[in-house]
Amino acid sequence: MSKPSKLSVEGLQAAYGDVQVLWDVSLVVKPGELVCLIGSNGAGKTTLLRCISGAMRAKAGEIRIDGADMSSAGTADIVRAGGALVPEGRRLFSAMSVRDNLLMGAYLRTDKSAVVADLERVYGMFPILAERRWQDAGTLSGGEQQMCAIGRALMAAPTLLMVDELSLGLAPRAVELLIGQLREINKSGVAILLVEQDVMNALELADRAYVVDRGHVTMSGMAKTLASDPAIREAYMGLR
Repeated sequence: MSKPSKLSVEGLQAAYGDVQVLWDVSLVVKPGELVCLIGSNGAGKTTLLRCISGAMRAKAGEIRIDGADMSSAGTADIVRAGGALVPEGRRLFSAMSVRDNLLMGAYLRTDKSAVVADLERVYGMFPILAERRWQDAGTLSGGEQQMCAIGRALMAAPTLLMVDELSLGLAPRAVELLIGQLREINKSGVAILLVEQDVMNALELADRAYVVDRGHVTMSGMAKTLASDPAIREAYMGLR
């Protein structure tokens, strides 16, 4: 019997009140894959991640992690199942130290020695966070805050990492460093579902991609194939 997908979404619909945002969205992330979602602002990508992460209840459809039905699960249940979200805008606790923000990611864990080991792993990935561990998170630069948000998600020991807008508002050097670390996280066996405004970077990084347009998945395929598609290049990269 083949292994179940790390993440499977089937026929997902979502709405804010009477305003429907997602229509029959389906996607798959296989174990160890890095999959990106691309599309214009307001296409529904963040709403999709909110539903998958348990922050928002879908109107209809099915969400499975490792084959288990998580369609009605809350955020804590998703974390226990191996999912962790790096939200758009980082959402750090600005008046808390970097260290305490990181430890918030491990709030459901009881394996204390492993938590300590993972904290040191995060510091190894992002040495600036080790240097500033006692500094309030709100005083960090944008890039450093994104490092802290990713580190906090990793402290949950996820097998599925969801990242919403990795590079938004960040300097190119910070983006380059973060992309490098995402590659290493993925190589360690963590499946990644990435929403990224820089379509070229996203398609270079990903194995496969889905295009979301006005709440619908309109295209999907290997990232390299989509990167060379004339319609994608013109619509999202400004290239012909």
